[in-house]
Amino acid sequence: MSDFIRDLRDLHVLVIHQRDRGADELLQQVNRIGCNFENAWPIPESLQKKFDLVFIDVTDQTAGRIKSFLNSGEGGLPTVIALIGYENPSTLDLIFEIGAHAVLTKPVRATGVLSAMLMARRTWAEQLRFQKDLSKLRDRLDNMQKINDAKFILMRHHGIDETEAYAVIRKQAMAKRTTTFEIAQSIINADGILRNIGQA
Repeated sequence: MSDFIRDLRDLHVLVIHQRDRGADELLQQVNRIGCNFENAWPIPESLQKKFDLVFIDVTDQTAGRIKSFLNSGEGGLPTVIALIGYENPSTLDLIFEIGAHAVLTKPVRATGVLSAMLMARRTWAEQLRFQKDLSKLRDRLDNMQKINDAKFILMRHHGIDETEAYAVIRKQAMAKRTTTFEIAQSIINADGILRNIGQA
């Protein structure tokens, strides 16, 4: 069984929709699935950290208002399923702009809710993993750039080549039991201080 299916019962769901027959049908299906759930209308001022998944009726709402709400939570962006009454270019643009992970058309039918929740959770998890991987890659590139900057400082001051400069950084990192990035940062900081003294 998929982890996404297994984890559904642990989700805390918020349904942002005016209380009507469609909302009742959706809430009943979420209850059948076994999720904890709450209903709110209109869109609250802020998103509570406890909510993992949000169904939100985007009819007559602005992207700015929805994004402001979704970004107000402290626990990061939740999984978002947009509820739409009709398909037109402006509605579809709004769905893309708010970053919805799935879409349900109104009136909501019980048969599509579980599938939408599973697909939305999977898309949300993949986006989260991609963002983490991208952040690690950016950090790594930043570290490499710092090391290159430090190498050029050593080459300029000591008349050594790039291989020798890196060997100096690596030797210092091993001696001080730290990373080459931290040694590189120290070299860059020291060079900046010396330059400021020279300009004073």
